[in-house]
Amino acid sequence: MKLLRVIANLGYGSRKQVQQLFREGRVTDAAGEVLYADDARDPADVRLDGEPLDPPPGLVLMLHKPVGYTCSTKDAGRLVYDLLPPRFRLRDPVLSTVGRLDRDTSGLLLMTDDGALLHRIISPKHHVPKVYEATLAQDLRGDEAAIFASGTLMLDNEATPLAPAALEVLGARHARLTITEGRYHQVRRMFAAVGNHVDALHRSRIGALDLGGLPAGQWRALAPADVDAIFAA
Repeated sequence: MKLLRVIANLGYGSRKQVQQLFREGRVTDAAGEVLYADDARDPADVRLDGEPLDPPPGLVLMLHKPVGYTCSTKDAGRLVYDLLPPRFRLRDPVLSTVGRLDRDTSGLLLMTDDGALLHRIISPKHHVPKVYEATLAQDLRGDEAAIFASGTLMLDNEATPLAPAALEVLGARHARLTITEGRYHQVRRMFAAVGNHVDALHRSRIGALDLGGLPAGQWRALAPADVDAIFAA
């Protein structure tokens, strides 16, 4: 693929804008030699203003989503895309969130332009566990773990029961919940079904992948071994 198309697809500008980057000599190889729009080169060897290009299609990244950001490209207010380089919104193929965390939930959010991988992660049939830490408004009663593990819990306006989920009690009002589905506001609705309310919610792990100390609001691209960890649990 010619470099003009490669760089435009990475969101650095329209084809006309990227053509201007070439005219200005801002696109070079790693040794500093000026490249041209119709060159076909390994993107890993290309530099723009001396910096490597963003990862090519197949990008998977993790974001430590803070509270107050929405997993959308269009909603009003702060969006998770605001935490990424602006050009990431313009990539082709599009960079999408892997499922959603609601505005009041923090933690591990995956994003990718690989549609097949996205569906593999979110599909219930692959049983990828998602781990949440919940702070509750009321003390736990003591029967929640059995109810969640039963595979019979029905949520309001749902036609099928939830798959079994594992609850670990961490304190009177603090619990860790592992689910393998991703229904709308599932964790909050599960606690509501047993008469409680989630005051704060944080996703700490997907599969065997965790944030690894990544600060809130920061992101990093995942290596193949990181992606493998999603399915290792």
